[in-house]
Amino acid sequence: MVSVVHSVAAQSDFDQFLVTLAEGLTPAEADNLKRAVEYAWECYGDKTLGSGERIWSHALGMAVIIAGLKLDAESRVAAVLFAIPSHDEHGIARIEERFGKPAAHLVNGISRLNKLRPITKGFLAANVEAGEANPAEMKAQIEVLRKMLLAMVEDIRVVLLRLASRTQTLRFYAAQPDELRVQVARETLELYSPLANRLGVWELKWELEDLSFRFLHPDVYKKIAKMLDEKRSEREQFITDAVKNVREELEAAGVKKAEIYGRPKHIYSIWNKMRKKGVEFSEVYDIRALRIIVDDLKDCYTALGIVHNLWSPISKEFDDYISNPKGNYYRSLHTAVRCPDGRSLEIQIRTWEMHRHAELGVAAHWRYKEGSKRSHEDDYDEKIAWLRQLLTWKDEVADSSDWINHYKQAALDETLYVITPQGKVVDLPQGSTPVDFAYRVHTDLGHRCRGAKVNGHLVPLNTPLETGQQVEIVTAKLGGPSRDWLNPALGYIHTKSARVKVRGWFSNLALEETLSEGRGIVGKELQRAGQTSANIDELAHKLGFSRADDLYIAAARGEMNQRQFQAVARGGDLLAETQLPDAVQTKPSKPVEGNQGILIVGVDKLLTQLARCCKPAPPDEIQGFITRGKGISIHRMDCPNFANLAALHPERVIETDWGVQTTGVFATDIVVDAHDRQGLLRDISEIFTREKLNVVGVNTQSKQGKAHMSFTVEITNLQQVTRTMTLIHDVEGVVGVRRA
Repeated sequence: MVSVVHSVAAQSDFDQFLVTLAEGLTPAEADNLKRAVEYAWECYGDKTLGSGERIWSHALGMAVIIAGLKLDAESRVAAVLFAIPSHDEHGIARIEERFGKPAAHLVNGISRLNKLRPITKGFLAANVEAGEANPAEMKAQIEVLRKMLLAMVEDIRVVLLRLASRTQTLRFYAAQPDELRVQVARETLELYSPLANRLGVWELKWELEDLSFRFLHPDVYKKIAKMLDEKRSEREQFITDAVKNVREELEAAGVKKAEIYGRPKHIYSIWNKMRKKGVEFSEVYDIRALRIIVDDLKDCYTALGIVHNLWSPISKEFDDYISNPKGNYYRSLHTAVRCPDGRSLEIQIRTWEMHRHAELGVAAHWRYKEGSKRSHEDDYDEKIAWLRQLLTWKDEVADSSDWINHYKQAALDETLYVITPQGKVVDLPQGSTPVDFAYRVHTDLGHRCRGAKVNGHLVPLNTPLETGQQVEIVTAKLGGPSRDWLNPALGYIHTKSARVKVRGWFSNLALEETLSEGRGIVGKELQRAGQTSANIDELAHKLGFSRADDLYIAAARGEMNQRQFQAVARGGDLLAETQLPDAVQTKPSKPVEGNQGILIVGVDKLLTQLARCCKPAPPDEIQGFITRGKGISIHRMDCPNFANLAALHPERVIETDWGVQTTGVFATDIVVDAHDRQGLLRDISEIFTREKLNVVGVNTQSKQGKAHMSFTVEITNLQQVTRTMTLIHDVEGVVGVRRA
């Protein structure tokens, strides 16, 4: 593909140029394209791009490349008019009025992508050194950046236009060297040549890579180019002889129509193979290469047999991409053979349809012709849908046949990509807000978020974000999130992760407030006992708590026995079971319902009761404690009261088991901590009703917007409790559920 000249000297040259540009178009489309060229000349004049290239020359160069890709008339018009919006604020409207809505739509897409140019440029420049220190993170960010570019595109032709523009820019730098070309080349290898690869547009991919490699590594490029030149005449003669031999054998086998020629050599590809495989120039198999194009699929395998009969195939260098296409549906037979002179020859065999797809990729299937049959349109739409799936892949297109599995991945439209002020790209689910963005960047940033700027303008925190926007969070030095963020009706939070972090913050806040309240209660009790200098940790341990914070929480929730506390604080022992609070010893005159299955090992027919301090239920691990005149009190193994009693009177502990025929109803306590709101108790009560649990006791407290609720329910097994607690935890505002 020859680069367009920077000026058109004569009318005859200009007319010939238009013929080239309009190849394959109808007369009406060609006339529309001519008017677009004339309009572009009027608008662009002598204006230049940031690269120094005249906009007029760049537009014509883009259009030639797009015509070479056989794209439709609208794409060629859009290539010519790509820069109109940057010089005319009403440019899109004027284009739609003069050249139609499709062309205006494509130009608008190009403008959107061009607005990202400073972002991608700044990101790559800022992260080169960081990427050398952390290549994995750099690679991941570049991948997200590619996806962001694609997510902003509603029409894949816009991507092809962007690739054509970048190709024209590199051609300009090849003719007019500039220090900026190194940066542009690096960006091309990181962003644009992989996109060309994914779309299968090899014709652009190779040129993008070779020109970029030439700018980045001029010495290596020249060295490989020189080695190729030194062997050129010898290689050309060998290719001529090989073509003759293969053609004669194909004709003898009945394959009359076949095009055979030496395949072009791409310096970047040669260097990549040398680098990845750690081999010398002479060991790269495709230095001498042949391509065979036939009409039918069966002729491909006929040609393969002939090639392997003429030369010795090299093991492990055969790939059947016809039976097992690559991820971007590239199809061809690849083989390498050893020639009589000992050197290798790489051969590609394909049909003309495969060849068009291999060279043009998605462009080969792009058709917007009037009068096409609906069935063909449906097939076309399916292929484009598949291509959009293809663009979401995380890794580079590899030699894999698993593309059908990739087809099932999430659609491109399910993710949006926004940019931090530092140029980092952040991916979020569609519908995310600045609050989601803040928590995605850092939890602390989310907690201190007070406002947001999108593209430099202040917006409400519940504003849905769009791909390509730059988002800056306005923060406070202190403070935390707002409770309003947890209200789904207000739309502040879309992602589950942000919601969990906000709930976690309030849960921790409630805990701190509970601890503070508990410290005050414990302090007052110590004053009453005259033991203000007592060691709190030792005191908590004597009372059966593992740490002081557990004692504070129990005190704040009214679960601390004040008589026990006063006794221990004054240096005494815990009182006996008969002197425990009423919660443990109320009305045990006969076995309560639910005791029928309890077995007392070694003792028969003893009176038992379920301790109300811990309310055991099957299959809790239990132990019995022999009380004074009240029979045996059954406790859970983790009950703090039982631990204290067992430490004081180990001789009164008796081994206990539920037995195999445990029946009856057992009482248990469920404690709920939540952000108080209207209807909270009703929502939790509905769950008990749905689960058919009888609530026999309710105790609720609300302070400073925090609700502490204790429910006593009757159950037959713990599975009911576990299921009910899971349902309660999903109630709006609930931050914690546990069994007391």
